[in-house]
Amino acid sequence: MSIVSIYDTTLRDGTQAEDLHLSTEDKIRIAQKLDDLGIAYIEGGWPVSNPTDQQFFKEIKNYDFKHAKVACFGSTHNPKQTPDKDPNLKSVLQSGASVVTLFGKTWDIHVQEALRTSLEHNLEIIYASMRYLRPHVQELFFDAEHFFDGFKAQADYALHCLRKAWEAGADVLVLCDTNGGTLPHEVAEILTSVREALPKACLGIHTHNDSETAVASSLEAVRCGAMQVQGTINGYGERCGNANLCSVIPNLELKMDRVCLPDGHLSLLTSTAHYVSEIANLKPFLRQPFVGQAAFAHKGGIHVSAVARNPRTYEHIEPELVGNKQRILLSDLAGRSNILFKARQFGFHLEKDDPFVSELLAEIKNRESSGYEYAAAEASFELLLNQTLGRMRRYFSLLSFRVIDARHEDQAQPWAEATVMIKVGGVVEHTAAAGHGPVNALDNALRKALERFYPNLKEMRLVDFKVRVLSGRSGTAANVRVLIESGDAQSRWITVGVSHNIIEASWQALEDSMNYKLFKDDQQKLERITGER
Repeated sequence: MSIVSIYDTTLRDGTQAEDLHLSTEDKIRIAQKLDDLGIAYIEGGWPVSNPTDQQFFKEIKNYDFKHAKVACFGSTHNPKQTPDKDPNLKSVLQSGASVVTLFGKTWDIHVQEALRTSLEHNLEIIYASMRYLRPHVQELFFDAEHFFDGFKAQADYALHCLRKAWEAGADVLVLCDTNGGTLPHEVAEILTSVREALPKACLGIHTHNDSETAVASSLEAVRCGAMQVQGTINGYGERCGNANLCSVIPNLELKMDRVCLPDGHLSLLTSTAHYVSEIANLKPFLRQPFVGQAAFAHKGGIHVSAVARNPRTYEHIEPELVGNKQRILLSDLAGRSNILFKARQFGFHLEKDDPFVSELLAEIKNRESSGYEYAAAEASFELLLNQTLGRMRRYFSLLSFRVIDARHEDQAQPWAEATVMIKVGGVVEHTAAAGHGPVNALDNALRKALERFYPNLKEMRLVDFKVRVLSGRSGTAANVRVLIESGDAQSRWITVGVSHNIIEASWQALEDSMNYKLFKDDQQKLERITGER
């Protein structure tokens, strides 16, 4: 098995995405996570471009990495200056990074219109910049910017640029599809030509996803001899993003017999992808291959029936290899197989002809015809399953609630107040609370009523709240579906509510969320007691 070095540029190229912003502290935390994953190179940034990257290189010296080397990014020197006078190259050396990646122009149109210099002078710039840095760093990479466009325009000149960087001491020549317009078969053809022209050079690949082919092009480059792949976690990057390392790495390791990570580290991929999205404050892409929540989710009854017998029927790899897991969804497409599979997940081993299965399936389809959705709200389904089987106690019952939402002309913001009356056992509890909006007020009032009886609810928090209008035909009287994500120190769960009244739908989801927390804690207590015995 040959080794392919993974070069992560999430902290530099990834932050050029329009909705992604990272502080110095964010970048350091992500760098540590990438090191845990086993990434070979982590590009920390371009210090001359902004203070955040400058501070990153100062701070990162205080951390010891187990696997990764931190690389500094920069450009060849200004055409009007010499390398020793160039502020950009000075900042690269001042970063203290042992690995430097320098990019230079290889497309004639960029040389003449962006750099505004001659083709011959650009060759001198590339050589002089690389030669100046070579004695000061352990490893030196050359990013041949716009190389594929340059090769298609003037192949001899693009190759001449590479040759100059190689002669100046570059350890790796990285061919960049900066505009993201080159197709995989073109990447293969051009990379093969480069290998013939520079047979001793070590080649890398850096692709953008403007044609939705960045991953495929990266894999083709490796197939044709590239030994380094540059990309970002979750494919973050400018415009349509960079090659997604969360797809590149497992494809190389599991399907192309290449080693990218230390042994056993591939199973950390999913958690790393989610961690980076969490730090970036971006919602994970549900349908992202390999690491997305839906990557191994099955909904159709025929699919579920087959997967229950042999997961290979509808799964191209074992989810656990990349740290993901198989999920069975419940919907109006669900058959008995889905019910049986989900029941087994929750500890119930039911037979296909069990009357309970028919009853539960009919109830689910009836509810989903009204707008309930259990594919995401698995906590609500687990409650429904246990309630139907009679395995769940009634923690509280609603007697009434009232919500006031008002705004006075002399107030900048509206105010909300909720009153809740519930019964716990034989005790009636009547409470009121204010909040930032009606749902928050209702949540506060319900907690206030219940925490006297169930103190563990103090551990629980509302993580996310989503509302969707189910049909526009009734206008503002249409049914709405509310999904509430809640969590505690151990886990997160999603519950659902549906009504034409958004407050009622929110109450249903809130009620399920509280009930799920109490039920989950009871189950854990029971498991501990059983284990002690």
